[in-house]
Amino acid sequence: MSARTAATTGDPRTRTDGLGWVVRALFPDDRVGVTLGDQPPAGHRTHSRYAVVPSVERARFLLPLGAHRATAASLLAYNALRPAKVRAARAVLGGLARAGAVDLAPFPRLTVSVPAGADPTELLLAERLAAAAGQSGWLAACGVRPPDPNHKPTLQLFGSDGTPRGYAKVGWNPATRALVTAESAVLRQLPPVSGVGDHPLVPRLLGELAWAGQAVAVVEPLPGDVRGVGADDPPRLGALLAVARRGGLPAPPLPLAGSPFLARLAAEAARAADVDPVGQRALAAVEALTARHGTTTVEFGHWHGDWVPWNLGLHAGRLVAWDWEHSGPDVPVGFDLAHDAFQRALVLTGAPAAEAARAVDAHLERHGDGLGLGPAQRGLVADGYLLEMWLRTWRLADAGAGWNAALHPALLDVLRSRYGA
Repeated sequence: MSARTAATTGDPRTRTDGLGWVVRALFPDDRVGVTLGDQPPAGHRTHSRYAVVPSVERARFLLPLGAHRATAASLLAYNALRPAKVRAARAVLGGLARAGAVDLAPFPRLTVSVPAGADPTELLLAERLAAAAGQSGWLAACGVRPPDPNHKPTLQLFGSDGTPRGYAKVGWNPATRALVTAESAVLRQLPPVSGVGDHPLVPRLLGELAWAGQAVAVVEPLPGDVRGVGADDPPRLGALLAVARRGGLPAPPLPLAGSPFLARLAAEAARAADVDPVGQRALAAVEALTARHGTTTVEFGHWHGDWVPWNLGLHAGRLVAWDWEHSGPDVPVGFDLAHDAFQRALVLTGAPAAEAARAVDAHLERHGDGLGLGPAQRGLVADGYLLEMWLRTWRLADAGAGWNAALHPALLDVLRSRYGA
């Protein structure tokens, strides 16, 4: 067998690329057969097949085969949320899938099989989720990304007729299990304010389970006609305030000193210092933040935690917000506004952390009045947010995800330059 043949047959869970990472997370049970090609292992029966698109070496999608409508839906659903080039490619493939051509196309096949006589609901995630919903025959599609300890495989689940059934996020290591568990908790606790007033619509949590060492959350499908929010759209301040206040009334402003927020920052910085000398810099940053802003009063509330254009959409004139895994209470109102500016600069323009921090200052200067933030409050929000982001980076690294090179140690350097930490 040639090296190339060996690389494109057999069990892809042995691969070190994105395809290997995804199939290891989705099919962790060794009793499940996963093979490249059409033949299952001896003693197994084929359960499902996937097209590996466009190739094994450059895999980007796993598309379910055998049900044309579901295959087409996995390519066409929510296409309006995707970048133009991706949208165009998916539209072409989706049209082919509707005609059944993807099943006949020369894409490599990935075959999933179970031992003869085994119950698929015990071994396969999509089957387990369908059974929990009192249904059967769900098909799953999944994007393939390069291996990354921060990324979570996300299954798009469909009925055989192409009806969307939900999204399943799979937390497969300590860092991603914590994120999936956190999002489940937020969606369980969110009061019935979704879509009320200015509060964005929020996909409901349909279920959660611990499965084969993984944490899995299933969230309802997005509205079929949801459209993306433009990267240059102005911030929706009413929605930000509604999220911060859980659709209720404003909270009375309180000083930073003595707040649960500051206590949490100090505790997390202390934990970081206990396990990594770099944490001493975070402790110094907390002290500097307190010295500079301790007497400043600000409203505290909840935040979405990852308020960025690619986690937002529009449906029937209403804002929709998803990916709540970083959400939490007791932060200064305005953190989501700061995060929006920071991530747009960092991700969309490739700006370094120092430049992204300046974008936060400018964004708060331009829009902070709409959140009731005066100059002192804007300074607190900006400085507190940047420290929060470094501590988030540390939490993920401590959970095994590794350091985000764009934020560490750059954010600590930014904090030191801002207030001598």
